[in-house]
Amino acid sequence: MHDSQEEMLRMQNPDLSQLPDLSTPYTVTPEQTASYQQNGHILLRGVASPSEIATYYPVIYEAAQRYNTEKRALQERDTYGKAFLQIPNLWARDEAVKRFVIAHRFAQIAANLLGVERVRLYHDQALFKEASGGMTPWHQDQYYWPLNTTNTITMWMPLVDISVDMGPMNFVSGSQKKGGLGQFAISDESQAVFERLIANNHLTLTPGQDMAAGDATFHYGWTLHNAPGNTTQRMRAVMTVIYFAADAHVTEPNSDAQENDLRSWLPGCKPGDLAASPLNPIL
Repeated sequence: MHDSQEEMLRMQNPDLSQLPDLSTPYTVTPEQTASYQQNGHILLRGVASPSEIATYYPVIYEAAQRYNTEKRALQERDTYGKAFLQIPNLWARDEAVKRFVIAHRFAQIAANLLGVERVRLYHDQALFKEASGGMTPWHQDQYYWPLNTTNTITMWMPLVDISVDMGPMNFVSGSQKKGGLGQFAISDESQAVFERLIANNHLTLTPGQDMAAGDATFHYGWTLHNAPGNTTQRMRAVMTVIYFAADAHVTEPNSDAQENDLRSWLPGCKPGDLAASPLNPIL
């Protein structure tokens, strides 16, 4: 058997006992928590170690390739489609990826930054911005989420070293305090509307930075953010995990997007229920 075939088999059938359990703690200081709650976002260095990322990256990459359904050429897609390959809920389909997504360390950071005792999983997403991939328009994640809490948070972790020309995230500091800024799905329209809002209100833009694999940003669901295009010939491979406070309840969906999220990520839950479907374990 060729070496490349052996490597492929190892990625498809990893020894779960050899995967790091990601349970060792990461200290979040009171100053970092205060900064996060004030600005709505934070960059934390070294959330996962180089050796941990080196182990998990091929596992996540292989699963993302296996479940990716986007087969069109980049030039055939709309703005959203050009922004990234988006492969959600890998944790529920791949046991190796599950170990990464449900990691106690990541969930503990999320709970500490939110100032809550426990968080539940909403869902994960692999977001792979291809070489020459387009910008990610300005948007607010929580536009999509039928939840009655502002204590929502996304971890955004590159699996490879990324430079500013690969499309790290930009944030509008303090924007989470304004709540929903309109019914805008991620699109050319959201980019134009929020670009005007930022300029007209002289809002504070915090640009993305170079990040090492295993660094991570965290941001509230209502924090306004976008990302430039990837002008390099390297894939910007990122894994995201979304959490929410464990006592959150489901709200009545106010859009088709929220109806879809309710079906997809909170199956069996109805408005007024605790947001605790089998897909939302406490982590």
